[in-house]
Amino acid sequence: MNGLVVKNTGSWYQVKTEDNRFIECKVKGNFRLKGIRSTNPIAVGDRVHIIINQEGTAFIDKIEQRKNYIIRRASNLSKQSHILAANLDEALLIVTISNPVTSTIFIDRFLASAEAYRIPVKIIINKIDTLSDEEMEYTDALIYLYESIGYPCRKVSATQGDGIEELKGEIKDKITLFSGHSGVGKSTLINILIPGMKAKTGSISDYHQKGMHTTTFSEMFEVPSGGYIIDTPGIKGFGTIDFKAEEIAHYFPEIFVVSHQCRFNNCTHLHEPGCAVIEAVTEHRISESRYNSYLNILQDEDETKYRQKL
Repeated sequence: MNGLVVKNTGSWYQVKTEDNRFIECKVKGNFRLKGIRSTNPIAVGDRVHIIINQEGTAFIDKIEQRKNYIIRRASNLSKQSHILAANLDEALLIVTISNPVTSTIFIDRFLASAEAYRIPVKIIINKIDTLSDEEMEYTDALIYLYESIGYPCRKVSATQGDGIEELKGEIKDKITLFSGHSGVGKSTLINILIPGMKAKTGSISDYHQKGMHTTTFSEMFEVPSGGYIIDTPGIKGFGTIDFKAEEIAHYFPEIFVVSHQCRFNNCTHLHEPGCAVIEAVTEHRISESRYNSYLNILQDEDETKYRQKL
């Protein structure tokens, strides 16, 4: 029997079968994916085959080949990954300028990982109704930066309804991952896009100005107008994994283009003479914030770094 994994609780997987039944499944035996050291070898969005034994317990015994997936470094195991979702058409990175603050380093880490696994990303800036004039100027500058690189950006207000109709058009008939920090409004947006969903929403911690976790496990929801949304737990930091130092520049499109002009083919863009990337940063043709994010990911070989606040 074939089906689609729509929820992962850590020990159980909910699978939607081809005849529209929802079956709770375990993983058969010591299930591992070749070449991937992961805390969750099966992810929401996976197409799987299930069997049901004589006792009535369902097991996943086979996973179909993925067209893509996106991973981050596991929060408690430095050398293992956590698969956020699989078989995506796109990812929407939900960010906020304040309450809570989303750093450009966090944005760039997510974008680099999405580039590595060939997942198109759009940046959704929520809570624009709460921004001061100065914060709105910063928002527009941020949009100019990322759209000039090739990442579409949208300004929305989940509470006021600004940009919601356009957002509905973005996700129609697609499998879309929603990701971002806790407190940026993912669940509120999902409640608007899927009426009657009633996803849990949370408040912002006054002490840390961080969102309180409301989504515990990844889950896929069907959109009435067509398509699916995958909601993921809020992410505090986005630790990269399995990035080779010489390949990281490939995941920054504007750096990769300029790197062809470097004097040395193996230039790391740190200190080499004739580095076109450093020259472009100095001349403001490459954003200093993007270059700093590149340097930040280069440092991920330090096994304790991913635990630090990003």
